Amino acid sequence: MPQLNPEPARGRLRAERLEARVTIEQKSLIERAAALQGRSVTDFVIASVQDAARRTIEDHQRLDLSLRDSQAFVEALLNPQPVNNRLYETVRLYRNVTAV
Repeated sequence: MPQLNPEPARGRLRAERLEARVTIEQKSLIERAAALQGRSVTDFVIASVQDAARRTIEDHQRLDLSLRDSQAFVEALLNPQPVNNRLYETVRLYRNVTAV
């Protein structure tokens, strides 16, 4: 008799739940879009929300600089200012606080 694996595939266990109240128009729109993609409403909503979440996180993690800002950044990397007493003191205080 073959043994069934009682554990679902990694990452496929859907133990959490999200709920949302939508208007009838929103629901109809979502159902139509899901049908056009040949997906269930649940799969469509999960895929859409997951894509939107990833894009939002990527947008907030990426640093967009203007041309002027990027030139100033490169200049600071290539020609750093000399270390002054204030920076030395800040490093000393940080090391005291963090025990580094």
